[in-house]
Amino acid sequence: MTEADPLYNDWIHQQLRVQPDGLALYDLTADRPFSWRQFNDRVDARAHRLIVENVGPGDRVAYLGLNSSDVVEMFFAAVRIGAVYVPLNFRLTAPELSFIIGDCTPSAVIYDRTFQGVIDAIDTSVMPPVLIETALDGSDSGYEQCLITDRGPMHAAPANADTLSMIMYSSGTTGKPKGVMYTRRMMLASALNLLQPSEASPESRVLNVMPLFHIGGMQFVLMAVKFGIPHLMMRSFEPAAMLDAIGNTELNISNIGGVPAMWSAMSLMPNIDEIDFSRIRVAATGAESVPAPMLEEWQQRGILLQEVYGMTETSGVVCMAQKADLPEHMGYAGRALPYGDVKVMKSDNAEAAPGELGEIWMRGPAITPGYWNRPEANAKSFSGGWFRSGDIGRVDERGYFYIEDRLKDMYISGGENVYPAEIENVLYGMDQIAEVAVIGVPDSQWGEVGCAVIALKPGQSLDLSDIGAFVQGKLASFKQPRHVAFVEALPRNATGKVLKFQLRTTIPETLTLQ
Repeated sequence: MTEADPLYNDWIHQQLRVQPDGLALYDLTADRPFSWRQFNDRVDARAHRLIVENVGPGDRVAYLGLNSSDVVEMFFAAVRIGAVYVPLNFRLTAPELSFIIGDCTPSAVIYDRTFQGVIDAIDTSVMPPVLIETALDGSDSGYEQCLITDRGPMHAAPANADTLSMIMYSSGTTGKPKGVMYTRRMMLASALNLLQPSEASPESRVLNVMPLFHIGGMQFVLMAVKFGIPHLMMRSFEPAAMLDAIGNTELNISNIGGVPAMWSAMSLMPNIDEIDFSRIRVAATGAESVPAPMLEEWQQRGILLQEVYGMTETSGVVCMAQKADLPEHMGYAGRALPYGDVKVMKSDNAEAAPGELGEIWMRGPAITPGYWNRPEANAKSFSGGWFRSGDIGRVDERGYFYIEDRLKDMYISGGENVYPAEIENVLYGMDQIAEVAVIGVPDSQWGEVGCAVIALKPGQSLDLSDIGAFVQGKLASFKQPRHVAFVEALPRNATGKVLKFQLRTTIPETLTLQ
């Protein structure tokens, strides 16, 4: 292989030249720190194993597992040989994962042994011949055997700005996940977008607890590796463990992020007032609007929560509140970051004036070129080079963006996008149901949870436990309805479309919400 352009491919080699013995990764859960030299050697071994398994440029490599240094290594190993990395959401069921694997047709699947049962349940007709098991903690596994059998320096595969490097799946409104394509240009723009607002410096240390199958977690990885910042991670979010890490003077964490549900959970911990937050320079929150009381509560602790706006299709954050604007301008999604244009468009495709509501449109190097194998979705979501977000917002005279509502019926539960159509399609499999609509309703822990609004067939009865039993194994837990409301008939307009905005107004008043 010939050497690739380092602008788009090998960020690890860049750091290896300047700080070979500096800290690159630290898997806190397994207590496994790695220098840049160790990180590079392990990526080389993984890359070599993929080549031995006949994985080459353009082939897909899927990963199913909790956060670990293994995830980061495998991502960069796939990138190094020109393959396409596909992170799999470990919260999904086997049928949901079967669809994704069948859609992207990977040449290899690497999986965390704790998900062996899920792997065994995936449709065998879509599984590739290459399966590599990892234990996440360095103990004996097929993954760790690569370090023994696969040695030697690897040269990066040739790449340019448009080289496809990752496919990240997000749920679709029809119930079928869509694979968002990531080019090298997108990944570079994603990292660069966080450079200034993250206040990146040689002294920075990033703590990542967000799942690495989401761009929210992966964008931290891209920024840290690109700029040579130590990247510390945990398997998953645990409020007590995260607070302990923040308070640990030896870790010296400077940058953290999370969805509002995470910040809420930490604020409820009994030792919250004992934690020293003075080392935190940047604290980001996104995925959903943050209640003003939460912003004020954390401000009292010395933390200015910087709200962000972005999505999988925008390679993460495209707008971010600046500390200089806080707390005077709390509640806004920030100004547009350098590597993306953002505007508000009215329904007549005219750009909205300051203060006017419209749909958020975006373009630029951080925006995806499209969806994998989804020409119809591409035609619907893009217009004249602009990506149509489906979100309603406004921008003021100073360029501050405010996200007001969603055109789509999607709601966000614990940072996960949930699309009601997928849930409704499953629930329509219940014989008792005549018609059903799913809406998001407020929840103190998760932000929003699902409520199934149901009209029963004559003479039928149903309760929430029946629904829970039916959807078990068919829907990931975060998609399963947490409330149910019964109506005589769903409200509809003249064309027969369900008036979900009406349900969102009236139904929560009838429920006992937490």
